[in-house]
Amino acid sequence: MTAYIVRRLLLMIPTLFGIMVVAFVVVQFAPGGPVERVIAVLSGADTGAGARTGGSQGDFGSRGLPGAGGGDDVSSRYRGAQGLHPDFIKQLERQFGFDKPAHERFFLMLWNYIRFDFGKSYFRDESVLQLIKEKMPVSISLGLWLTLLTYLISIPLGIRKAVHDGSRFDVVSSGIIIIGYAIPGFLFAILLIVLFAGGNSIPVGLTIGGHFYGFNLGCACFPLRGLHSDNAASLSWGAWIVDYFWHLALPIISMGLAAFATMTLLTKNSFIDEIRKQYVLTARAKGNTERQVLYGHVFRNAMLIIIAGFPAKFLGAFFTGTLLIETIFSLDGLGLLSFESVLNRDYPVVFGTLYIFALLGLVVHLITDLTYTWVDPRIDFESREV
Repeated sequence: MTAYIVRRLLLMIPTLFGIMVVAFVVVQFAPGGPVERVIAVLSGADTGAGARTGGSQGDFGSRGLPGAGGGDDVSSRYRGAQGLHPDFIKQLERQFGFDKPAHERFFLMLWNYIRFDFGKSYFRDESVLQLIKEKMPVSISLGLWLTLLTYLISIPLGIRKAVHDGSRFDVVSSGIIIIGYAIPGFLFAILLIVLFAGGNSIPVGLTIGGHFYGFNLGCACFPLRGLHSDNAASLSWGAWIVDYFWHLALPIISMGLAAFATMTLLTKNSFIDEIRKQYVLTARAKGNTERQVLYGHVFRNAMLIIIAGFPAKFLGAFFTGTLLIETIFSLDGLGLLSFESVLNRDYPVVFGTLYIFALLGLVVHLITDLTYTWVDPRIDFESREV
C-alpha cells in the first residue's frame, strides 16, 4: 500500500502542472486584465462584468499589434488608455508583473506556489491565504452541513426505497425527488426567501363578491443575510448555535434539493444491483434474516459506489456549488470570492484558489481510494499494474 500511495502522490505533480498550464494559457488569451481594470477606474469607464470581459485582446493577443512595443504607443495596447502617460502604463505593467514574458511569469508563479507563497491580491491589499481564511467559515458551514445532511437522509431513504422497490412509498417518494431535482436551487432559494424571509404575505384563495376566501402565505421567520445576527457576540453558547443554524437553514435547504435526489437514487440503484446478485440468495438460503442479509452482506458492497462519489460531491458543495446561493443570501464565501476575482482579473486570487482547490481535490480522491480498502478489504491497490 505504501508503494501505491507514493505512486499516486507522484502522479499529482504532472496533474497539477497540467491544470495550471491550461488555466494560465486560457487567461493569457482572455480579453482584459488588471492593467485594463486600473485604466477603466481612472478613466471613469464602466467597470462592470460586461466592460471587463470586452477589453483588449489579452496578454498574447496584444503583443502582435503594430506599435505595441513603442514607448509613445504603449497605451495603444489598452482600451481607454489614451491620454495616460506611457511611463505610467509601464509602471502598471511592472506592478502587476506583465513586464516579464509569459513563460517567466508562469514558472515564477509555480515556484512560489510550491512554497505555498500565493502573494497578495491586486485590488484587496490582502494576501491570498488571508482572503481564503476570511471566506472559509461560510464555505465550511455550507459544504460540511450539506454533505452530512445529504448522507444522513439520502442513504437511509435510498435503502428503504431499494427494499420496497415498486411499492407505493417508492413511487411517491421517487416522484417527489424527481420534481425536487428538476427545480433549480437558486429559484427554490428565491421562493424560500419570499415565503419565509421576505416579510410580505402572499394571498392564496379566491375573491368572490368583494370578499376574499383563503389565507395569507408568508412570514419573516428567517434572516436574509450572513451567518450570524448583529448581536451574535453577546449571545450565550446555546443561543449562538441556534442563531448559527437559523441563518443556515434556508441556504442549505436550497442547495440540498438536488443533492438529496442524486444521492437517494444512487443509493437505491446500488442496493438493488447488489440485492439481485447470487450471494444474496445464498445468504437467505442459509437462514439469515433480511436485516442480516442487508446490513451484513449487501451494505458493504453497495456502499462502494456511494463512497466513490464523495470527493466530487463534497468539493462541489464546499467550493464551487455555492456561488448563486452565496449571492442570493449575501454570504461572503469562497465561491463568491473566486467569481469576483475572475471578473476583476485578480490573477493571484484566481490562480491561488485554483491551485489550492485542485490540490485538495487530488488529495481527497486519494483518501477515497484508500477508504475502499477499509470498506472492503478484498480490494488491493498494491497488486495493480502501473
